[in-house]
Amino acid sequence: MVYNHKLSCKREKLKDMRHFVRQVLNKYALSEIEINRLVLALDEVCANLIIHKHKCSPNRYIHLKINIVRDKKVTFEIIDNGLGFNITSYEEPSIGDILTSRRKGGLGLMLVKRIMDDIQYEANSNTCTYRLIKIFHPVNT
Repeated sequence: MVYNHKLSCKREKLKDMRHFVRQVLNKYALSEIEINRLVLALDEVCANLIIHKHKCSPNRYIHLKINIVRDKKVTFEIIDNGLGFNITSYEEPSIGDILTSRRKGGLGLMLVKRIMDDIQYEANSNTCTYRLIKIFHPVNT
């Protein structure tokens, strides 16, 4: 099943995106913890695009597509205009480096990489697509 959501690049719209993702994932046999982890990963990628790439411009949009394959796997595609940051080439800083430099941020993409089973990035001259894949581990009810 495929679900689509168009998201204005306003920071406030992240709440709508999280609600949409929860509504979709609640239809499947996932634990609340797993849903929260997936929402966190999507929120991080979308927030980075909205805040850093689009500077919270309400006239810009990103598209979220959720493709769920027979309760076995979910693929999230975040589709954006133009070139973006290649998340697959991101090298994690050590926690020690983050703490000693006392810099803000730096943990979000680390979380995304730990939560998702596969991360892909595709770009052409018009769009870039971030593909986040998670294998389902259904909860017995």
